[in-house]
Amino acid sequence: MRLFYLSAGILAIVVGVIGIFVPLLPTVPFMLLAAFCFARSNPEWERRLIEHPRYGPHILAWREKGAISRKGKTASLLMLTGSAIIGLVFLPYPWCYTPLGVALICGTWIATRPSG
Repeated sequence: MRLFYLSAGILAIVVGVIGIFVPLLPTVPFMLLAAFCFARSNPEWERRLIEHPRYGPHILAWREKGAISRKGKTASLLMLTGSAIIGLVFLPYPWCYTPLGVALICGTWIATRPSG
């Protein structure tokens, strides 16, 4: 099981790093996943993630309070809104309502998390 968590953590780091350069692909959620996996497989790598100046505070805020930064909330809610509008404009009926439904469900969940 340790090898599974280690592999999943490495994969999450790779996807998170790709997310730095690819628009609309989030980075922090993959770093959170990597920290979770490394906590179960490689404590040294988990410690390095937690001490990282950019991702460490987000990981600790999520672990301690389930909190998302105000900047992260704003960015994600704006992106969800934009996706819903694009879907409503460009997708045929009834598929045009799918991005709207996802945005409402995910946006509500994000908006109800504490701010970190």
